[in-house]
Amino acid sequence: MSKTIFQKIIDREIPAKIEHEDDRCIVLHDIQPQAPVHLLIVPKQVIPRVGEATEADEAVLGHLLVVAGVVAKKLNLAEGFRLVINNGPHACESVPHLHVHLLAKRQMTWPPG
Repeated sequence: MSKTIFQKIIDREIPAKIEHEDDRCIVLHDIQPQAPVHLLIVPKQVIPRVGEATEADEAVLGHLLVVAGVVAKKLNLAEGFRLVINNGPHACESVPHLHVHLLAKRQMTWPPG
């Protein structure tokens, strides 16, 4: 299988504006932002989608949420932010590599979608 765009970014084959990186994930700015702040929190471990995650992925999935909070504090998003994970084509999943969207700096509506 060929590399996803996220794997190419992690491997520095494609440039990206990186906000945070550690040994388990990378956080980058979305190139088609849907909010003034729109970051993607991407595990370095390839998990195609949350619906295919296993118990073995539990630690990295939890890490993504903790990193979301750390980055939100760093960017002063105290007024609020939204985390979104798309799963499958009907949820607008465009890259088969699990990632968490962090959206902020605009009023979100409910219900989403």
